[in-house]
Amino acid sequence: MMVQKRYAGFGLRRGACVLALGLMACVFSAQANTFAVLQQPALPTAKAQRAALLGLTRAGERLVAVGERGIVLLSDDAGVNWRQASVPVSVSLTAVQFVDAEQGWAVGHLGVVLHTEDGGETWHKQLDGERAAALAVQAAERDADQPGGAGNLAQARQMLDDGPDKPFLDLYFSDRLHGYVVGAYNQIYRTDDGGRSWQPWMQHVDNPQGLNLYGIRVSGNDLLLVGERGLLLRSTDAGHSFQALKSPYEGSFFGLFGTRGGALIAYGLRGNAWWSDDRGGSWRRLDTGIESTLASAIELRDGSLLLASQGGELLFSHDQGRSFDKRQSRSGGTVAAVQQAADGSLASVGLSGVAADQDPRASGKP
Repeated sequence: MMVQKRYAGFGLRRGACVLALGLMACVFSAQANTFAVLQQPALPTAKAQRAALLGLTRAGERLVAVGERGIVLLSDDAGVNWRQASVPVSVSLTAVQFVDAEQGWAVGHLGVVLHTEDGGETWHKQLDGERAAALAVQAAERDADQPGGAGNLAQARQMLDDGPDKPFLDLYFSDRLHGYVVGAYNQIYRTDDGGRSWQPWMQHVDNPQGLNLYGIRVSGNDLLLVGERGLLLRSTDAGHSFQALKSPYEGSFFGLFGTRGGALIAYGLRGNAWWSDDRGGSWRRLDTGIESTLASAIELRDGSLLLASQGGELLFSHDQGRSFDKRQSRSGGTVAAVQQAADGSLASVGLSGVAADQDPRASGKP
């Protein structure tokens, strides 16, 4: 359900700081307020490796990072060297995912969804906030005679009037055709054709307050969402509907992931991380030993867990989160995302750019 009062006034102000995956980063220029960045390609820059970067993933053996001003960086040597890709927009990108070595998607501010078919070398825009709002209006008009339809239509029209000011913050694709993008104020859109068309999916989500959606991931046959104020939602019907779960925590969750053993880890503010081994039915708090916001988490190839914090701490666990071995990232600053490279080493990105975090515990063959 969309809530009109939560949309009002969300438009980006000149010079404002915005929340992206739990990181407060001033990554907008005055130009962003005109929305012209939706038509302006990302400018090549020799300083791209030091830009504020918010997302990191693998495309086969390649590392792909995304961040401010539409910057996309590619590395084919485990994060030692990077080059900038061709991107048709210069909005800040918040998250990226590949389903194989060629096909990938990235999302970002102003409702942008980008797609690549060549491993990230070139990208094209599939969706932006203007089109997303228009789709929401069309869907609401079709359902206007349903219970609550008039209110939903008014809220969708308010979205259209606001302009493309609402960011997407995460995405999940199960294959080359089927995926979701999620973001601010319960924004969620679904595609079944690789992003050629999108369906507004807000009315399928049990989120009556219109809380921000920060993360979406799969675990087994379940699809899960996390968000602000401890929001946890689960779909057991292939994403057709998302039902709220009882949350153990009132602070925001910025992400979650499912382990190979079927457990779930949700993480967020002030070092909070929670473990569930019953599909989100119950949770136990993990003693991370830190107060920094957790921004990224992955399972390494040896089955150990790695949590990365906004303060640059890397937390390794070899006992399913019962204890953690802490060390500092080589980035020396904020970590927004961490990834294991093809050679087993670690790479991270943050507000200071990219860093290679070589670690013997993450070594081995891919």
